Amino acid sequence: MIKQLSVNLGNLLLSLSEVANLANPLIAQHQHRTAFIALEIAKNANLKQEITENIFTAALLHDIGAITVEEKIAIRNFKKVDGNIHEIRGELLLEQIPWLRKISKIVRNHHKQWNKWEEGIENPLVLSSQIILLSDYVERLIDRNKYILHQSKDIVETIRKLEGTVLNKKVISYFIDLSKREEFWLDLTSPRIHSWLLNNGPFNNIQIGIKDVLLISNLYRDLIDFKSEFTATHTSGVAECAVMLSELFGLSQLDVKSMRIAGNFHDIGKLIIPNSILEKPGKLTSDEFAIIRCHTYYTFNTLDSIGGLQRIAEWAAYHHEKLDGSGYPFHLTSEEIGTGSRIMTVADIFTAISEDRPYRMGMNKDEIYKIIKKQATENLLDRRIVEVLFDNYETISHQVKKEQSKALNFYENRFKTIVLKTSPNYVEKINENSPNIYV
Repeated sequence: MIKQLSVNLGNLLLSLSEVANLANPLIAQHQHRTAFIALEIAKNANLKQEITENIFTAALLHDIGAITVEEKIAIRNFKKVDGNIHEIRGELLLEQIPWLRKISKIVRNHHKQWNKWEEGIENPLVLSSQIILLSDYVERLIDRNKYILHQSKDIVETIRKLEGTVLNKKVISYFIDLSKREEFWLDLTSPRIHSWLLNNGPFNNIQIGIKDVLLISNLYRDLIDFKSEFTATHTSGVAECAVMLSELFGLSQLDVKSMRIAGNFHDIGKLIIPNSILEKPGKLTSDEFAIIRCHTYYTFNTLDSIGGLQRIAEWAAYHHEKLDGSGYPFHLTSEEIGTGSRIMTVADIFTAISEDRPYRMGMNKDEIYKIIKKQATENLLDRRIVEVLFDNYETISHQVKKEQSKALNFYENRFKTIVLKTSPNYVEKINENSPNIYV
């Protein structure tokens, strides 16, 4: 039983901001490095604490709207993807969370060039957006196969050429001051940058409770689901089903709230899976299925690294484990799988086979009963939880569909319409000599 929940805000944001970037060495630590540059610039400019915190948070989450691995790699390679749609998506996702609304506009404008602004650099939004634009651009200029001090001067010269068009002169001057220190470049490319940001970031001593963790998990619930229209309401359904099963099973109120957080996060590891695999119309190859099977490992790895979320990490990540040890990726047995994880497993299976997908209709009650009951009989699922599910089937099914309907309404009427307003296949390579260079 969870007695209380307290999490370091800095560690939470750092861990969650980078989970999707684990998919490819080219984009690994991109948001961490961008946040490092932005934080150092903010410090060098002696900005107010609140503005510095906003810049740091926005930098950590600046690419949250780039929801596929393919899109992240394209952006990192200086390709223009769907008319900067990731900025608009990012703003929409962040403005759903009350305390992140203040950074949503920064994320929305983090590729807006200096000569497009009507306001002056003294405007906090303009200044913050320009700092992140520069930081993001510098990070993407780094050749990861070349020693950093052998390329730092070239990077600085490239940034100098953007003065007056893409970047404000004052913001560039703050960066050039930093660039004179070898220490800056070595810290920037250090494999221990997570620890550096955790110890030196603005949230290193701030603890948050279950209410704020839940809000952040809601953000990632939408990010995970909206990654693919195939699963646009899956996480919402799993979380709601797990909560209802937990209540009916007699868990404490704090455990029930923690179960919703675990449900929201249970598929966060899927952020590293390319959509080419997630949305493949045909049967997966053995190699592709091996990649799919790693998603729960990354769910556990991400959440378990955040102090205070260890139990939630287990509840979230063990949803493909089976009581007889035949599950994946840890092959745990019944003695190692707690009640929360058993509930999550049943909730995940029930939701997956009952919900409609673009390629098939959801199963009816009789079909669902046969599949889940068979797994319980074969000692793959906890029989007690399966009984609770079917003893309360109509109530649970109705509530799950209600929550999924809310998620689908948001996805179809707000999130997806943004995509439809742009050409979904438009990817253009950038001419680096053009004043309209994509940054």
